[in-house]
Amino acid sequence: MSQRDLEVTCPCSWESMGPAAGCPGPLGGPVAACGMSRLLGGTLERVCKAVLLLCLLHFLVAVILYFDVYAQHLAFFSRFSARGPARALHPAASSSTNCSRPNATAPSSGLPEAPSARPGPTAPVLPPCPDSPPGLGGGRGLVSLGSDEGLIPATVLPAVGRLLIEFTSPMPLERVQRENPGVLLGGRYTPPDCTPAQTVAVIIPFRHREHHLRYWLHYLHPILRRQRLRYGIYVINQHGEDTFNRAKLLNVGFLEALKEDATYNCFIFSDVDLVPMDDRNLYRCGDQPRHFAIAMDKFGFRLPYAGYFGGVSGLNKSQFLRINGFPNEYWGWGGEDDDIFNRISLAGMKISRPDVRIGRYRMIKHDRDKHNEPNPQRFTKIQNTKLTMKRDGIGSVRYQVLEVSRQPLFTNITVDIGRPPSWPPRG
Repeated sequence: MSQRDLEVTCPCSWESMGPAAGCPGPLGGPVAACGMSRLLGGTLERVCKAVLLLCLLHFLVAVILYFDVYAQHLAFFSRFSARGPARALHPAASSSTNCSRPNATAPSSGLPEAPSARPGPTAPVLPPCPDSPPGLGGGRGLVSLGSDEGLIPATVLPAVGRLLIEFTSPMPLERVQRENPGVLLGGRYTPPDCTPAQTVAVIIPFRHREHHLRYWLHYLHPILRRQRLRYGIYVINQHGEDTFNRAKLLNVGFLEALKEDATYNCFIFSDVDLVPMDDRNLYRCGDQPRHFAIAMDKFGFRLPYAGYFGGVSGLNKSQFLRINGFPNEYWGWGGEDDDIFNRISLAGMKISRPDVRIGRYRMIKHDRDKHNEPNPQRFTKIQNTKLTMKRDGIGSVRYQVLEVSRQPLFTNITVDIGRPPSWPPRG
């Protein structure tokens, strides 16, 4: 009997193998051939089933990946199918008829849309920033903002409260930049964890005060970040060596900041040599014009007189326009802040101030600048604010921008504001 006949007609089973069943012994003959045949058949069956399962698994994985990659296109296709199903589902046919799609840059070839055309993921909606950031000023005692602050993450800085301000340590701009990694080019910052109600432009009148500016940036950037402000820093640099004009530079800063960002609705006007000693002194605008620097060290931490409005002040956009901005004719030191106070009073507004324990400021000691001598006309001008307010202000300011330079920590705008008149102006 041949091997083929044994495979077909073998009457033996694994249970009945042996001499009693009439089958040959286990080491040879028909039983060995019959067992090997059944073993190979079972193995092939299991291999086929495994291959089939692998194919099914591969198919399922391919389907899942396909829908995962293209699921974000479903909303896109649905939007266009409402306008024209054929064009949305068959972009190749649409391009062949020269029908342009909105915002399309080139005819479609039927391939999936380029990444720039795909609708991006929806940005998370951040909660509004609190009027008073939680825990601000919660620190006890005096805390020095040293170089170690650069190790604090840029997301949320801890509250400090009263600050120890000193101007003896060297302060290179590179160090200040390392301390404030979240500040963007031009001195812009937006809190990452909430949406501020105001966009604040901080405007500094400036000339030859680089040493003071470094200290100001070192202290103010961390303070403003802790206050959860969306802000930008603008240094308005007066070109040349003619007599300094602080109020006119502030008018220029107001206009130039709005040119860069029309959403600015709060304007803080600050001298470069004044640093707040408490981060609870919030640099924001309110229902009334705000005077921040009410207790300077040079005045014994007291308000020098009731009508004082110098140093650091803030107005929102409508308040600033309501008083026609600041006067342009105060060349030299003094008088312009009193004129601004008169304008606010004449416009029917009142000055708001922080508590004297919070509105404390340190001034960087320095000699009086050259070409910034006391203005001999200031007392006469202050008495005539009512007559000059409408004709002298933001509507009459004249200047020429010479350079706009966006630095890592601030925006520098160099301007030519002209020269003072050689004769006393009328009014």
